[in-house]
Amino acid sequence: MTLTNLIPWGRERSTRSEVVENPIELFQRDMNQLFDEFFGRGFGLAPMWSEEGIFTFSPRVDVVETDKEIKVSAELPGMDEEDIELRLDNDILTIRGEKKQEKEEKDENFYRAERVYGTFQRAIRLPAEVDADKAKATFKNGVLTVRLPKTTASRAKKISIKRS
Repeated sequence: MTLTNLIPWGRERSTRSEVVENPIELFQRDMNQLFDEFFGRGFGLAPMWSEEGIFTFSPRVDVVETDKEIKVSAELPGMDEEDIELRLDNDILTIRGEKKQEKEEKDENFYRAERVYGTFQRAIRLPAEVDADKAKATFKNGVLTVRLPKTTASRAKKISIKRS
């Protein structure tokens, strides 16, 4: 006799003669989905585990292109500008940083301390050539905004077609 014969939910069969899913696996899948939705949508930080087993996250980024500039906005809640590094290499803007958060609660009956440390890096390929010397970055209320003026050569121009 195998161990699965002793577990009641492992013996039940559906109308299609398939094994009914293990309720513990269903619960775990639902909890994983709940956490993914909470962290992915709730704070703008999608949780990930790196190959080294370190908790990392990826901030949400918006890229808007106009005739004169490219504007990149990144949501970085709970961070300071000192923890963020910007780098522009040719047509790739890299936003790199480290999030450090510590929370401590004390009460008569309990003590709780939480520490979250994680790094992130986002590399964004820019859709046009920009003037790196005139680039400006601001950080306000957890939102990083980078304005990159386009070079004259990279501005769009309509080309008319003539009949031959």
